[in-house]
Amino acid sequence: MAINDISLTTGMRNNLLSLQSTNSLINRTQDRLATGKKVNTALDNPTNFFAAQGHTSRAADLSVRKDGMAEAVQLVKAADNGIKGITALIESAKGVAGAALATSNATDRTNYTATFNTLMTQVSQLASDSGYRGTNLLTAGDLTVEFGQTTGASTLGINGFDATATGLGIEATALDTNANIASASSQLEGALDTLRSESSKLSANLSVVTTRQDFTNSMINTLTVGADNLTLADTNEEGANMLMLQTRQNLGITSLSMASQAAQAVLRLF
Repeated sequence: MAINDISLTTGMRNNLLSLQSTNSLINRTQDRLATGKKVNTALDNPTNFFAAQGHTSRAADLSVRKDGMAEAVQLVKAADNGIKGITALIESAKGVAGAALATSNATDRTNYTATFNTLMTQVSQLASDSGYRGTNLLTAGDLTVEFGQTTGASTLGINGFDATATGLGIEATALDTNANIASASSQLEGALDTLRSESSKLSANLSVVTTRQDFTNSMINTLTVGADNLTLADTNEEGANMLMLQTRQNLGITSLSMASQAAQAVLRLF
């Protein structure tokens, strides 16, 4: 219908425009109440919309890094479990060597030798079984943990070591002489020192990763809250706005009706 097809009085047109404006505000308020956001598109507020998008995108990127950190924690824990097991085996081997040194019976020493070498085999096997998700820090594996939003911008390298019997410098030996027993005991002490040193390094790396986990969680929360502050609506305020707009709409309809009645009064002249 063309604009000039029907002529409205000035009062009716003003009331109609006011009613249309009120209806537009009601639709906007309904959208805000339905979505919980005062900024749903760039048309609502370009500055806040794109700033919030930036915060949300960064939070999503950090969430991906958080998953990698969680996996790194489990990898280090797997290695730590392996170190504890290997330490226990070496302590047992030290006890076997001490028992062999305390006897001069050849048969007993032969039996102690078999036990000692079995323990060394178990050390190597335990080290090989300490991997997590394809990476084993106790067989000289390593891992790079990503912390930052950009790949390579903020990382931590976790380097493993060889915790097998050979890697720890322990050789299969016969506990048949005091010299051999002393040599084996010395190797075991050296292996324990290595395990303590490497365990300390892993603990430091684990501390770094868990600290970065906490920091990342805090950053994700900060970014999410920041995005919400830019876009979320105050539902209490919007609810009050809706009540006021509905009242205004009813008044507008009444005013429009009254304006039309003034125009209809002309008919009474005939």
